[in-house]
Amino acid sequence: MTIWIPRLTAEGPRYRAIGEAIVRAIHDGELAPGQRLPPQRRLADALGVTVGTVTRAYAEAERQGWVTARVGSGTYVCDAEAPATPPFLAAPPEDETVDDGIIDLSMSLPPPHPLRAGALGRILGELAGDEAVLRRAVEYQSERGVPAHRRQLAAWLQRLLGIDADPRRLLVTQGGQHGIDLALRALTRPGERIAADALTYPGLIAAAQQAHLKVLGVPLDEDGMDTRALARLCAQQPPRLVYVTPDQNNPTGRPLSEARREHLAELARRHDFWIVEDGVQYLPDAERGTPLLALAPERTLFIFSTAKVLAGGLRIGTLCVPEALRERVGATLRAQSWMVPPLMVEAVCRWVASEDAERLLAWQTEELGARQALARERLAGFPVEGRPHGSNLWLPLPNGLRGAALQETLTQRGLKLTSAEPFCVGSEPAPQALRLCLSAAAGRDQLERALGLVREALESPPPLPWETL
Repeated sequence: MTIWIPRLTAEGPRYRAIGEAIVRAIHDGELAPGQRLPPQRRLADALGVTVGTVTRAYAEAERQGWVTARVGSGTYVCDAEAPATPPFLAAPPEDETVDDGIIDLSMSLPPPHPLRAGALGRILGELAGDEAVLRRAVEYQSERGVPAHRRQLAAWLQRLLGIDADPRRLLVTQGGQHGIDLALRALTRPGERIAADALTYPGLIAAAQQAHLKVLGVPLDEDGMDTRALARLCAQQPPRLVYVTPDQNNPTGRPLSEARREHLAELARRHDFWIVEDGVQYLPDAERGTPLLALAPERTLFIFSTAKVLAGGLRIGTLCVPEALRERVGATLRAQSWMVPPLMVEAVCRWVASEDAERLLAWQTEELGARQALARERLAGFPVEGRPHGSNLWLPLPNGLRGAALQETLTQRGLKLTSAEPFCVGSEPAPQALRLCLSAAAGRDQLERALGLVREALESPPPLPWETL
C-alpha cells in the first residue's frame, strides 16, 4: 500500500518542513479530512529522518489544530465540519429525538427529577413580575458579575462546600467548562505545558487543544495524582499550571489523599505553577477532602458550576481566583463574552436561596447513593470504583477484554457507555475500562436493566475479530 510522502523544502529544520507540508497537503486536498497520516516510523524511513523528527512534526501540526492523535490508532486529519474531540451534547436536537429504547449512560448528568423544571418555572414567573430585575437584565453589567449575585453565590459555596470564597475574588461564569477555558486563556500562552491526571476530564483536553497547549499526563493510583511523579516532571521543566479534580477524578472517581493535597500545594509554591481545582462534581461533606483553595489560596483557581446540582442548561458557574489574577481573568472574560447574562444569574441566586434547592440536593444525594449500591450489587465480583455518592462508576475490564470492543457490543444491545480513550492524556495506551454514568439513567429500573446488559457482556464477551497474516 502506498503512503503519503510530503515534498519538503530544502531550508529550515526537518520537523518544521514536514509540519508545513502537512498543512499544504490539507489545503490542497491531498490529505482529506479524517484521513490517517502514515505511521511515524514508515514516514521517517521514507524521508530518511529520525522517528523523533516525524513525531515532533505531527505534534506541531496537532498543536495548531490540523490533525489529532488517537491513542492506539494513529494521527488523523481533522474534519473541517466536525470537532476533533467528542461533542459534549447531552441529547439530540428536538427534531432528531426518538424513543429508540437506547439507555445512555455516556454523559455525566444530574439524575432527572421534576423539581428541576418545576423550580425553574416558579422562579421565572417571579422574575417576570420584578421590574427592578428586568431593568437590570437589559443593561450591561460588570464582567465579573453583579456584586449582590457574587455575595450570594459566595455564601452558597460556603454552605454547600465549606469554601471560603471571597466575593471580591469570585467571577460568575457560563458553567464549569467556561471556568476551565478562562483559567487556561488567562494563565497560559500557546505552546506552553500544563499537567493533569493521565486520565482526566475530556473538557480540559478539548480546552487545552483549542488554546494550543501541551497537556502532560501525571500517573494516578488509588491515592489520586502521583505528586512524586509530578515533582520529577517539575524538576525537568515545571508546567504552567496543574489541573486536578481532587475529590473524585473523572473518570475513575479516585480522590486525592490529604498527604498528596499538601504535597501538591508545596510543589506549586516551590516551582511557581498555578493550581486549577475543579469542584464541579458535588459530593456530601463526609466524602470531600481539604480544598486546595484552603491549602494554597494564593495559587489556586477554584471552579464550580450549578450543572451537576441544579440544571445543566442554566450554564451558570463560578470561578474563585487569587487576588493577583482578578483583573487578568476579568479582562479575559470581558474579551470572550463581556459578561454572563444577569437574568440567568438572578434565577440561580433565587433558586439556591430557596428550600427547593435544599430538597433537590438532599434527594439527589440519597438517589446517587442508592444507585451506587445497586451497581455494586449487580456487578459483584468485578473491580468497580467510584465514590459512595458519586455520579460515575469506573469498571476496569478483566484480562482479555477490550474496552472499545465491549463498548461497541453494548451499543448494539442498546446501551451507551464510554471507554477510557477520551479521558487519556498524552500518548500512553488507554487502559481497558469503561465509565458508567449512573446518574444519567431515567430511574433505578432503567439503571438495573443497563447493569444487567453490562454483566451479561462481561460474562459472555463477543469473540475478538482476527485475521490471518
